[in-house]
Amino acid sequence: MAKNMQPVAKRCKALGISPTTMGYSKKTTKRDPKGQIRRKQSEYALQMAEKQKVKFVYGILEKQFRAYYEKAARAKGNTGEMLLTMIERRLDNVVYRLGFALTRREARQAVTHGHFTVNGRRVNIPSYLVKVGDVIEVCEGSRQSPKFKRFVGEDAILVTTPQWLDRNQDSLRGTVVNLPAREDIDLPIEEHFIVELYSK
Repeated sequence: MAKNMQPVAKRCKALGISPTTMGYSKKTTKRDPKGQIRRKQSEYALQMAEKQKVKFVYGILEKQFRAYYEKAARAKGNTGEMLLTMIERRLDNVVYRLGFALTRREARQAVTHGHFTVNGRRVNIPSYLVKVGDVIEVCEGSRQSPKFKRFVGEDAILVTTPQWLDRNQDSLRGTVVNLPAREDIDLPIEEHFIVELYSK
């Protein structure tokens, strides 16, 4: 299975995003410590940067990202918003948003290893798109693992869950109560650049 293995801190700095967006709070890089003089970017460079930013944050490669775009373009509504909300519904991202993993990369690995069920059925496909009413839960056999025990109990890591998801802090179970809206996606993304890039 193909996956993005680029260095997080270095790539975040190149794309102009904070490592906290990726779920990392202590990542830094010494690349270009004195700052870099940047020329004014062309329109194409801006469009490409926005696409690369979304791909990197969600860990998606080009072929799959284009498939998402084409599906969003066929759907009714704003293509850019449809693209982002569709990607936000990926199972690995939902696991991260529910607070069952500290980063999207960790969430992707946990899903791939079969630690989660959707509506009681084990799903190991990170790109699986959740629907309203879906119940995402840590498998019974995985709940005693230190990896998941850190997310429940008195000393549990506190996580802010978006409004379209519902999770009890004392359980390893979450429910999709609504489809994500554009305002639920807190990434500094200008999706119209991506649409312009693919529309050429």
